[in-house]
Amino acid sequence: MISAVNICLAYGKRTIFKNVNIKFTPGKCYGLIGANGAGKSTFLKILAGESEPDKGDVSIGKGLRLAVLRQDQFAFDQETVFNTVIMGHKRLYEVMVEREAIYAKTEFTDADGVRSGELETEFAEMNGYDAESEAAVLLSGLGIEEELRHKKMVELDGGEKVRVLLAQALFGSPDILLLDEPTNHLDLKSIQWLEEFLGRFQNTVLVVSHDRHFLNQACTHIADIDFGTIRTYVGNYDFWYEASQLVLKQKQDANKKASDKANELKDFIARFSSNASKAKQATSRKKLLDKLDIEELPISSRKYPFVMFKPERPCGDIILEIKDLSKTIDGIKVLDKFNLIVNKGDKIAFVGGNSIAKTTLMQILNGEVEPDSGSYRWGVTITKSYFPKENGSFFENDLNLIQWLCQFPPHEGESFARGFLGRMLFSGDEATKMTNVLSGGEKVRCMLARMMLTDANALMFDEPTNHLDLESITALNNSLINFSEVILFTSHDYKFVSTLANRIIEITPAGVIDRVMSYDEYLENDEVKALRQ
Repeated sequence: MISAVNICLAYGKRTIFKNVNIKFTPGKCYGLIGANGAGKSTFLKILAGESEPDKGDVSIGKGLRLAVLRQDQFAFDQETVFNTVIMGHKRLYEVMVEREAIYAKTEFTDADGVRSGELETEFAEMNGYDAESEAAVLLSGLGIEEELRHKKMVELDGGEKVRVLLAQALFGSPDILLLDEPTNHLDLKSIQWLEEFLGRFQNTVLVVSHDRHFLNQACTHIADIDFGTIRTYVGNYDFWYEASQLVLKQKQDANKKASDKANELKDFIARFSSNASKAKQATSRKKLLDKLDIEELPISSRKYPFVMFKPERPCGDIILEIKDLSKTIDGIKVLDKFNLIVNKGDKIAFVGGNSIAKTTLMQILNGEVEPDSGSYRWGVTITKSYFPKENGSFFENDLNLIQWLCQFPPHEGESFARGFLGRMLFSGDEATKMTNVLSGGEKVRCMLARMMLTDANALMFDEPTNHLDLESITALNNSLINFSEVILFTSHDYKFVSTLANRIIEITPAGVIDRVMSYDEYLENDEVKALRQ
């Protein structure tokens, strides 16, 4: 068990937490949610002892081991992958190192014999003899192939390192597990494995994630950060969302009813308080008004941007035709005679583990990269707009947000830009923020605003939900569901894909799988399963 008592934290005048009291118990998986900046990652750091609150304490049950998903990808560069995982259980790793050092000695003293016996006992109590097999199972489940497991971490790419660090956190069945965005860099298969792992996990879990499907599958409870405090709800994310919207509506309806009654009483008092015959009634009404409880709803930190894509014209008969498109990058053929005809109303999700192939295809279709061979053509009625996975180059300038947005058509001036940015949650002084200080989520909202201005009828998105909070993902998701024309997109967000796509394309080593069906149907289709093996 882990609990927080009277936790307070403020940055200047901005209150993050105010007297937070909460307890997390074994056997439950808590999804920690809240708007960007609400303090989700900060709260995990406070629980882990990596950050100090202004006031309050964290209490952990005696003898319990806490594990955290590390964010520093370079901290273990000189360690092997296997050692990095086992280092997740600090004491077990210390015992292993000392044990191996004793057995490596050429001369074995009586003291060494006594010490080795002590170490063997402790090693067995911590299931040390199963450590390598457990590490192998974790790495396999997270997609780290066997040939990588004895390499040093420095030899792995960023995505592989993140997976190893996740295995490190899961290793040794910690009593308390803190996970900040564990599904980043995981493919669907690995995410499903993690969901099943957490479903079997018997101890306490707190997880921050922007993946709604993952929160639904893994979490038994939701811990919602809002109004400077944290409230827990039984159930998964969807249950929390429905329940919280219902409670909010009930409070708003009750406030409106009380407010209407108060206005009616005030009107009566104002009209008849000077009328002698009505003075007694007016006094009675005033007493009722004094007793009327009108609760002021606190201002929530949770805000939804207004996302809407409006095509200027519908697509014609010819939308996009791709013939025998091929591309080799760094000696690896990522696209091999790729063919595709896009039809009216297609919302195509490009899925699967080959992210380079998907991104390269998007870049070719946007005219940023030349194919080695093959051709493609957009129809004459098509206006396309593209959201790239990497957007840093768009913000390498010395502009504020208003100036940045005014760079792009329709060039309607500062007032228009301010209004548009306000819809994307950049209101007041936020609209004059410099682009070089924007967070990842703020940059994504800017890119979406830029796309909305194009009035395009063919939208291309490469991982648009990266860096967005749950509210922004929901707003984007709902807008694209209602978009009437063509969408080509990639995403690791299961719910985003399953609610949006009506056609699935997967580029596999054995060829391209192209099916007109929903994502859930695609994953359950026996023919597709055979092709994917």
